[in-house]
Amino acid sequence: MKKLKRSARLVELTQFLLARPHSLIPLTTFAERYGAAKSSISEDLAIIKEVFEEEGMGELQTLAGAAGGVKYIPRVSDEKAQGIIQEICAKLEEPGRILPGGYLYMSDLLGQPHLVNEIGDIFATIFGGKNIDVVMTVETKGIPIAYATGAKLNLPVVLVRRDHQVTEGSAVSINYVSGSHKSIHTMTLSRRALKEKSRVLIVDDFMKAGGTVRGMIDLLAEFDAEVAGVGVLLDSGSVDSDERQVEEYVSLATLETVDSKNRTVGVKPGNYFDRKKTQASV
Repeated sequence: MKKLKRSARLVELTQFLLARPHSLIPLTTFAERYGAAKSSISEDLAIIKEVFEEEGMGELQTLAGAAGGVKYIPRVSDEKAQGIIQEICAKLEEPGRILPGGYLYMSDLLGQPHLVNEIGDIFATIFGGKNIDVVMTVETKGIPIAYATGAKLNLPVVLVRRDHQVTEGSAVSINYVSGSHKSIHTMTLSRRALKEKSRVLIVDDFMKAGGTVRGMIDLLAEFDAEVAGVGVLLDSGSVDSDERQVEEYVSLATLETVDSKNRTVGVKPGNYFDRKKTQASV
């Protein structure tokens, strides 16, 4: 039991909540932790709730009754999300990112903790009410985004591998067709990694025609699991609708053009806000 001044208690209370998103915490937990009356804790939580909402950090949900408590739901305001997405687009448009063959270098962005955490915030905002059990991605570049999203949703992360590892135990493997190259690849998932009938959020760094995501969806069918949503950092706007293998997904940015000769890249905001409006109207 800690005896803290109210200012210090507010700081630790805030940190406690931020570290446990989407977790219902009884008021008695805080009362015992800080040796304070529930009424005092309620007053503290009201202050934190106001700050969270004013700063666009999310909301504090209070559930009354014996089984009640408080739950922190991370959310990003549209204004803040727009700023983050514009920053991502600006970074992706840097001419120095163009690689031979018209590819775009993205690994440095996925190595920036602050930016990746903000991406996780945005995905947690749009998928937070989907009753998800796990976050899934395929190795390797989607891993930082998956863990950031999983942290904000307080969910475990499942990694699909390109090759079976003996340390994974028995596994399910499937072949899938790469949407961009029309070539056959293999992906595998350990039987112990995912419970049957789970609801899964798929996230990835880049999607062209959606072959890899389609492969993960087909792999989930082998576990009798359900796709709760698909989120990608960057999708390609140069793919015809009849070539795209996945229709229902959320993207933060869309790659329109890569001109290797003139060293220019065109990136615009993805369909995040359109999808968000659609979900809000359902």
